Amino acid sequence: MKKADDMLDLPKQTQAREDERVRHRRNTGRMTLRDVAEHLGISQISVSRYFQKPERLSGDLRERIGQAVDELGYVPNLVAGGLASATSSVIGMVIPNISGPIFAETIQTFSDAVTARGYQLLLASSYFSETLEENAVRAFLGWSPAALVLTSAHHSAATEEMIARAHIPIIEAWSFQADREPIQIGFSQADVGRLAARHLVERGYRRIAYALTSVAGDLHTLDRRDGYIEVMRELGREPLTFTPNATSPFHAGKQALEALAKCEQPADAIIFANDNLAAGALLAAPGMNISVPGDCAMIGFGGFALSEMMTPGLTSIRPPAGTIGLLAAERIFEVVESETPRQPIARDRRLNKLACELVERESTGWARGKLTP
Repeated sequence: MKKADDMLDLPKQTQAREDERVRHRRNTGRMTLRDVAEHLGISQISVSRYFQKPERLSGDLRERIGQAVDELGYVPNLVAGGLASATSSVIGMVIPNISGPIFAETIQTFSDAVTARGYQLLLASSYFSETLEENAVRAFLGWSPAALVLTSAHHSAATEEMIARAHIPIIEAWSFQADREPIQIGFSQADVGRLAARHLVERGYRRIAYALTSVAGDLHTLDRRDGYIEVMRELGREPLTFTPNATSPFHAGKQALEALAKCEQPADAIIFANDNLAAGALLAAPGMNISVPGDCAMIGFGGFALSEMMTPGLTSIRPPAGTIGLLAAERIFEVVESETPRQPIARDRRLNKLACELVERESTGWARGKLTP
């Protein structure tokens, strides 16, 4: 039995603990998980499960906790939760350009899928810089994320070291590289260049050129260029490439058209690094008295909405953007929600090679003024 003095001290001890909690809230400005639990007279584990695994709670208890969370203004401490469980409910994604339309569908489908399962997506833009990507990866890993998605396979040495040591699912999306360790979900960039070149060859075009972007760090467009060059050399033709210096993609496309369609031996077809460049060229063509596709055919990459709205309609290679986002989410769930999350993922689940779709429109429908079958 407790001594009488101890019994007399119980109210003081209880008050001391309460004073400590009040001081903690004043210092941090946060309501704690323990506060929510004590408010309801339930365990902290039950409140924690409400945020981590709500399916383990009864509907009535979930409703009570939800009302208390709203009433008390409780916000989960992700840093503390990450320290306690080694991972948080955050998933990081680094993409080259948040404002670019090419990644929009991937981001949206991925975000919809992970938030539906209780995860929160954090985005960062590297703008094709390995240094900025490295900074973002370091910051995200500091949050103990559940997973990390990178939309490039070209990393700095420090980033390679970080992702090699990270004990979480790492996904490299978009640029498929079978020889890399992270989960691969994407397509061959070189195959895109090959597909565009062969399409134009089949339509009867001979002097086929490739227009790159002016963004120095966009290595994906270099991979697509290499696929184009491979096809040209297989056919015994001399590759012709041009890199504009205009920063605006529309102006860069116009600049490329001026250079490639008005040189000594003008190109009769141009593969553009993306649809924005091709659109700039299409819009500039009438002012240069260039008929598309009669004088010069054009093909882009990205499958942007504006491609079908152009006059003439722009032929474009459409990446499987939405599928990439959905597959990335599925692979993450398979790993983090499995009973053995530390086990290596099977090869057939790690390597997810997808295909792009060539959408033919009027901009490549002619071969020197003659309709192709």
